[in-house]
Amino acid sequence: MHFQLNKIFLILTTLMTFSIQRGLAQQPNIVLILADDCSSVDIGAYGSPDSRTPTLDRLAKEGILFNNAYQSTPVCSPTRQNLLTGLSPFRSGAYPNHTEVRDTVKSLPHYLKPLGYRVALSGKRHFGPSQNYPIEYLGKLKNDADFASVDTFLNTVSNERQPFCLLVWSNEPHSPWNMGDTTLFDKQQLTLPPIYPDLTVTRQDFRDYLAEINYLDGQVKRTLELLDKHNLSDNTIVIFASEQGNSFPFAKWTCYNLGLRSALIARWPEKIKPNSVSNALVEYSDLLPTFIDIAGGTPVSALDGSSIVPILTGEKDIHKQYTFGQMTTRGVINGSDYYPIRSVSNGRYRYIRNLAPEVSFRNAAINSAHFKEWIEDAKSNSETAKLVNKYLQRPAEELYDDQEDPYNQFNLIDRPELETVKDELAAELKEWMDYNGDQGIITELLALEHMPNKRSGYPVLIDTVLYASQESQGIHINAPVDGYYTFYIKGPGSISVDGQAVLVAADGVKDKDKRYAVIGLQKGIHTVSFANTQEDRITYSGPSTSLGTLQRNQINKKLKQKPVGEE
Repeated sequence: MHFQLNKIFLILTTLMTFSIQRGLAQQPNIVLILADDCSSVDIGAYGSPDSRTPTLDRLAKEGILFNNAYQSTPVCSPTRQNLLTGLSPFRSGAYPNHTEVRDTVKSLPHYLKPLGYRVALSGKRHFGPSQNYPIEYLGKLKNDADFASVDTFLNTVSNERQPFCLLVWSNEPHSPWNMGDTTLFDKQQLTLPPIYPDLTVTRQDFRDYLAEINYLDGQVKRTLELLDKHNLSDNTIVIFASEQGNSFPFAKWTCYNLGLRSALIARWPEKIKPNSVSNALVEYSDLLPTFIDIAGGTPVSALDGSSIVPILTGEKDIHKQYTFGQMTTRGVINGSDYYPIRSVSNGRYRYIRNLAPEVSFRNAAINSAHFKEWIEDAKSNSETAKLVNKYLQRPAEELYDDQEDPYNQFNLIDRPELETVKDELAAELKEWMDYNGDQGIITELLALEHMPNKRSGYPVLIDTVLYASQESQGIHINAPVDGYYTFYIKGPGSISVDGQAVLVAADGVKDKDKRYAVIGLQKGIHTVSFANTQEDRITYSGPSTSLGTLQRNQINKKLKQKPVGEE
């Protein structure tokens, strides 16, 4: 009798195990292909007259194209971490570029692995720390996908009938634009965006950029071919996202429409109706909740997004009322010392707050060959001069009609008939900032503490009082504009400015340690004094002052060498 019961139990156990394995095998696979610095308008399916993207265009015809997909920030590292965590960059801690999330933050594999998924990535990462992202990496440590390793991975999961989430993350079309076949494009015949002056280097760079998008399209094609090769296409949702806009002016590093708007295309056989187009407002924060939903998991209330599966399947056509964006300029390559930007859109109107409009906006774009060409042309061309000035000098508030003016050329902030719209969006933006614990300029000035290669590891004083000019015994420096100035010291010691303590002595400071603090200074001459250190171990920077030593930037060392105003 016991033998018969044991036999029955064994049979039932075997059937249950087979049933579970069969169920897991039938869970949809997920493939997310991510570009790098690709403006949505520069893809054929999104209306580009010159781009050659046959694979992406076909993918859109076989699935759904989103017209109003946005990301939370127009730079790479926080965008990717927002996507993987489902959290706003401020809530995860990963809000500047080249950043990391807080130790307690969970990511994609923490949610999908318990549901039976194998989670892997091939290509560019740019997220951290690694322990927060236990993702299997395919291939060598490089930025572009290793398709031989992807092929092996797909062969394995296909044979083992294991559901998977595969991230194929490209490095294209990130500058320098040196990939792709430029002979496909006649630079003289290209239709330049209306916010670019028609100049030689600009045309050449735009051609090279389009060639790299064509190269990216080939990577998408290779991914789809491998899914077909291993008979995985029918049970796989493929999603393509273009990331932030390109690195020409008015896109990447900005909260304009081109900076935050993303291409988002999805194909899911038997689930998504071909040739679908959605005008629903969606964000990258929604992708992780969507993957959890597709995998059969339960919604996670702690995440900032929600599943867009009902949009994908056509059950709904409205997802949310607003999308939000932020740009932290502090810490970016060749960036302003600080320049925080916030943005909100209701799908038509985009409201932008520049929280430090007195500062000149700078980033890597202004060092590009094409922008230098713009600056030279601006000397004799008033229209180019307007573009250059619009990029470098921003008002405190901006309002654009994204539908009628997708390149955000015409600021409508002073239109009286839109005052109600402005007030509504401004209120929504403030509520969002409060929810995220975003303190505006203070959050910006603390950005370095969220960057592993720049954080000090010591308490950081942020004094936002703007102190008036004072002269006393010490080293005199000139603050060319009102603003916030960061003082750095290497090793032990203390710094005061106009008698205000900026960096105080701290226990345990090693000679190689670098500390910093921020103080607000009004325009004029200020006195710096220090103790237990040397002046060549002190540097400072500000809104119009590049990082430099006291030795280089001081006006004089003696109190009465020159009268104020004659420096």
